[in-house]
Amino acid sequence: MRGWPRHLIALAGLGVALALVQPACARSDAVAMYGEPALGDDADHFPYANPDAPKGGTIRQVFPGAFDGLNPFIVKGVVADGVRELVYESLMARSQDEPFTLYGLLAGSMDTPPSRDRVTFRLRPEAHFSDGVPVTSDDVIFSFETLRRDGRPNHRAYYKKVIAVERPAPDTVIFIFDPAEQDRELPLLLGLMPILPRHIFAGKAFGNTDAMTPLGSGPYTVAFYEIGRHIVYRRDPDYWGRDLWLNRGRFNADDVRYDYMRDVASAFNALKSGLADIWLERDATQWVSSYDFPALRDGRVVREILPNGRASGMTGFAFNLRRPLFADLRVRQALILLFDADWANRTLFEGVLSPIESHFTNTPLAAKGPATPGELTLLAPYLAHLPAQALTQGWRSPGADGDAALRRRKKDALALFLDAGYMLREGRLVQETTGTPFSFEILVAERADERMALAYGAMLKDVGITVRIQSVDSAQMERRRNTFDFDMTPFRWDGTLSPGNEQLFRWGSAAAGAPGSYNIVGVKNPAIDTVIAALTKATRPDELVDAARALDRMLMANAYVVPLFYHPSDWVAYSARLAHPDRQPLWGFDPVVSPTLWWVRRQAPAQ
Repeated sequence: MRGWPRHLIALAGLGVALALVQPACARSDAVAMYGEPALGDDADHFPYANPDAPKGGTIRQVFPGAFDGLNPFIVKGVVADGVRELVYESLMARSQDEPFTLYGLLAGSMDTPPSRDRVTFRLRPEAHFSDGVPVTSDDVIFSFETLRRDGRPNHRAYYKKVIAVERPAPDTVIFIFDPAEQDRELPLLLGLMPILPRHIFAGKAFGNTDAMTPLGSGPYTVAFYEIGRHIVYRRDPDYWGRDLWLNRGRFNADDVRYDYMRDVASAFNALKSGLADIWLERDATQWVSSYDFPALRDGRVVREILPNGRASGMTGFAFNLRRPLFADLRVRQALILLFDADWANRTLFEGVLSPIESHFTNTPLAAKGPATPGELTLLAPYLAHLPAQALTQGWRSPGADGDAALRRRKKDALALFLDAGYMLREGRLVQETTGTPFSFEILVAERADERMALAYGAMLKDVGITVRIQSVDSAQMERRRNTFDFDMTPFRWDGTLSPGNEQLFRWGSAAAGAPGSYNIVGVKNPAIDTVIAALTKATRPDELVDAARALDRMLMANAYVVPLFYHPSDWVAYSARLAHPDRQPLWGFDPVVSPTLWWVRRQAPAQ
């Protein structure tokens, strides 16, 4: 069975039937999380790349905020965009057209038995770092040990499951896993491990190398940078992997320049004035109302809606359960009821967004409709803690449907607050016994988030809740989120078509106290830990779907986030001097990865 290619996933009753086609010839250097890789040995490029794309020119992008570091593998600081993707490589490369399939990059082959209790990587003999030093098994082992000890929390969590490492040859590394873990995703996670040059990093304090010019084996090197303001990547003419099949049509620009602006408005103005070439629009209001400027009218800038087939992920106001105010489920449920999603979408976003109702919206993994027998088996020990609605139809956005419905929701929310020990007193919601007002702060860094927070604060003011909006810069936001120093903050957990170990990093109990983890909510729920474990142990697609839906039901029922909205498509504006492949990958547009598939036209189109 192949991996899950675009538009070939179909639901059949309560199960999942995969309408799939066998590849022409199975690859020896590829692995899929489930089934077989979609591309066989006859593939000579990724289907979403243009192998005839011309090389040359410069692609310029802008990002709001700033950066203060160049080490993407540690929690400290805000790293410059692109370092991980353009400079450092992994043993395997991930396809953007399949849920979770890897193809050989630094490693020319990858072997793992059906039990997936170990994995063997054999390096390509031609692979070398940008300074010409060959990539060897010593670099792989050094990277593994360094990231397991000093890397980001997700690296430490994944790699601790390895109980032994063997080096039978200079080009071969074997990782052996703890049999108690039964983690079938682990061989692929090791395949995605970034490989660091041992001869550069050995003997240095890894956590203090954020100001060191990065050196990797990737297609670009860092040409120059100024901390906080800009960074320029230059295509390496001696890049070892330029002729690999999977790199055909990729990394086309000679230079990739990222400039950093104070805020989103300044970054958008850079596109309008011709100082930037690509802009991913995230603000629906701006997309609808702010694209009448000279460069777009005369054709120098193109505006395009690009399709995608990825999961929505979860974007919303995250509660910090470490704050006693949000420890009570009834309080969180009430605060979600008081968010008028219909009004916000209509008034703030011209009605062009879609409400998020699942962590896997837009995929068969979303918990919609009655729970399947497989889900009920996983949830059986915890059914008493789940509302009946969670098992019959999943979670739905409360919406509004008119003033009468909104009044009913406010009444229901106040009843929940009363049950939790609060009451209205002289127009203020207060703790019944102490008289302490119900008040909290929303931490924001971008204007669009501030606008949404102000609107939400106004909704809560109607029931006597005081909300303070604290606006900080991007560096402060990164630090405060990493240390969980907030009451509530907007956050986005990216969507995935193949959920697994990353869910531990987002919702697992062990991650709740790890600085820099994505469990910014502070979830410590053994039931969720159990369901995530079932995700990582799934051996068949139907098992994965059941576990993902069960996880979705539990996350939504426990009201950890005030869900907001997602973009059904990607809104992109770009310079007419650029071109992109006709076919978009399943994952859609990514501000750093996607432009590596674009190219500078040899001749600008006639105006």
